[in-house]
Amino acid sequence: MAYELYYWTGIQGRGEYIRLALEAAGAPYRDVAREEGDQVIAAVSNEVSTPSFAPPFLRDGDVVVGQVAAILLYLGDKLDLAPKDAALRLWTHQIQLTIADFVLEGHDVHHPIGAGEYYEDQKPESKRRALEFREQRVPKFLDWFERILARNPKGSAHLVGSRLSYVDLSLFQIMDGLIYAFPTLMGELAPRYPHIKAVCATVADHPKIRAYLASDRRLPSNENDLFRHYPELDAKP
Repeated sequence: MAYELYYWTGIQGRGEYIRLALEAAGAPYRDVAREEGDQVIAAVSNEVSTPSFAPPFLRDGDVVVGQVAAILLYLGDKLDLAPKDAALRLWTHQIQLTIADFVLEGHDVHHPIGAGEYYEDQKPESKRRALEFREQRVPKFLDWFERILARNPKGSAHLVGSRLSYVDLSLFQIMDGLIYAFPTLMGELAPRYPHIKAVCATVADHPKIRAYLASDRRLPSNENDLFRHYPELDAKP
């Protein structure tokens, strides 16, 4: 039976972290809202006993699980994208939760006042938030990823162990978002993070991911997504 992914149409968003795992594993899945429209998300949420607070959520038979990190924790073993060792599975989950924090901070650069307000109504606050994000938060997160790659006992080719896991895919996705939203910043920072660059190149060259990225299933980045390119937020003061 195919997995059922429920996420908003028109954007990569948080659903993309799940898509990348399913695509890398070659797992059969339906991107249900893309087939039936966004209204199916509320319809399914209203009928299940364990509804997710917000999409994405995944349906696997009788199991319905929401939250990106929880979905990937669930899929890790099933898709062979997580270590078998219990301690390393927990470490992988910790990394994914940190990525979730990073994603949220990236989104809040352009919506620092409220997600329900238009960007145009919070531009001054966004510029202030962007300055801190560029100068402090992005380097702090990337330093941590680079450090744990360097400290991996199995080598720096992967975040955990010696083979591809879902956190490698998620690191690729957040870096792709940062490069889209902050090309000037990331052009300056890139030389500082050779291990991260190498992991992202490995993910992009994975046969199934390479095919996915070239397909129409991979939506382009846009200004309705989590990471948005507003030149004024990428500019130096």
